[in-house]
Amino acid sequence: MNPPPSALHPDFMALSPLILLSGSAIVVMLAAAFCRHPRPVMMLTLAGLVLSFASLFLPQGIGSRQITALLILDTYALFFIGLIFAATFVVAVLCYRYFGGSESRHEALYILLLLAALGGGILVASSHFASFLLGLELLSISLFALIAYPRFTERPLEAGIKYLILAGFSSGLLLFGMALVYAQLGTMQFAKIGTMLAAPHQALELYGLAGLALIVSGVAFKLALVPFHMWTPDIYEGAPAPITAFIATVSKGAMLALLLRYFLMAGAHQSQPITFALSLVAVTTILVGNLLALLQDNVKRILAYSSIAQLGYLLVGFLAFGAMAAEAVAYYLAAYFVTMLGAFGVVAVLSRGVPEQDSGSLADYAGLFWHRPWLAGVFTAMLLSLAGIPLTMGFIGKFYVLAAAISASLWLPVIVLVVGSAISLYYYLRIIAAMFSSDSNADHGKEISPPVPASLAESITLAALTGLLIGLGIYPALLVPSLETMAVQVAGLAEHSTLAYVSWNGK
Repeated sequence: MNPPPSALHPDFMALSPLILLSGSAIVVMLAAAFCRHPRPVMMLTLAGLVLSFASLFLPQGIGSRQITALLILDTYALFFIGLIFAATFVVAVLCYRYFGGSESRHEALYILLLLAALGGGILVASSHFASFLLGLELLSISLFALIAYPRFTERPLEAGIKYLILAGFSSGLLLFGMALVYAQLGTMQFAKIGTMLAAPHQALELYGLAGLALIVSGVAFKLALVPFHMWTPDIYEGAPAPITAFIATVSKGAMLALLLRYFLMAGAHQSQPITFALSLVAVTTILVGNLLALLQDNVKRILAYSSIAQLGYLLVGFLAFGAMAAEAVAYYLAAYFVTMLGAFGVVAVLSRGVPEQDSGSLADYAGLFWHRPWLAGVFTAMLLSLAGIPLTMGFIGKFYVLAAAISASLWLPVIVLVVGSAISLYYYLRIIAAMFSSDSNADHGKEISPPVPASLAESITLAALTGLLIGLGIYPALLVPSLETMAVQVAGLAEHSTLAYVSWNGK
């Protein structure tokens, strides 16, 4: 006998953002099949993302919901799902002109974007290894095609093949690690793993610890943490600029949110060896990312190594754990999304729509301020935010991370974070100095501006990102209250998740 509709209503309300996004992907796929024109397909994609984002406010009145054993929809999940949807909207806008506008046939791109966003949404709401793997593979498989898009260009195809091989290897590590943990504990749900490990007589044995290490290694690849970072510069340089923005934000943000939930629910943060290993990874990631960025002359590669270092900063806040850590990670991740989308948005606007001709070399930005001051100003703001300069979101984000790390007495990561931030100023200022220099490509007979100027939608998008960057940097209180509410919920995440599991199973 089916349960009454009222019993199903809260679950459907909680799942409405993911359900609507799934429906949007189907609608866009059908539209692309019958209307081989990118503009209506792109408009349907944007409409679906807006509708899915608006539905995030529907579940807020019903509290935390455990949907079967696989998903948990709470304030934490809804916040990161909102970030993913907003970032996908920005990337979809940037893709239209970049891939040729109405003159090209790139309808399939928007289907892949929606599916990748859906995978990211499932990831951040996962409370079980099965949903974890489902969301990860949906995201990764979409990225294989997005990175190699369009398939007739050599550099994106090479980047797509590299990512396919390396991502497949990391997925294998994850699967084997999950199998080892399941072999010992007999469960794949995060909350139940935490409950079992909290028992005095229960501890992970050698193969259980090996399984946890393999899971962390697979996640570290997705986050491009040292020593699993080698794929990042090549993929960032070879992929189309808007897709690079998507990888840098949605792919990494979803995985980091899932990692924080997994560690809290499974109680992994209580293990001293794991905490020490992650501290070592955070320190080396910050140093390696910043030092290797000093050697680069390609802007996309500089931003790639910068993103490696930024994930090291995030991991420092992550290691503090608890409410303060969740608040720090959430704000820093929001700032990271805005800055990376804005930075790669400028690269996309300056590019000519062919990945091999992306504006990558520092020479391509020489004298940019004197020819396109608006774009130079936006890029400067994004770079200063990445460096953590005051009056930007990046400064508030680093302040949050430092406060969380100091409260947890993580002195070595704090010192390395400060040193890494000082090093990063050099390569950010190199790009800024090039844009404001008097030398230009025009002086050498080269063309500076792309043949197609920035569209109105791109200009509005970059203006909105810049406004958020400065507005929330000057007045972060607009975002802080919602983060505090989420942080309080995360502080009791393991307890609430365990109760929800027991209630769902009727025990």
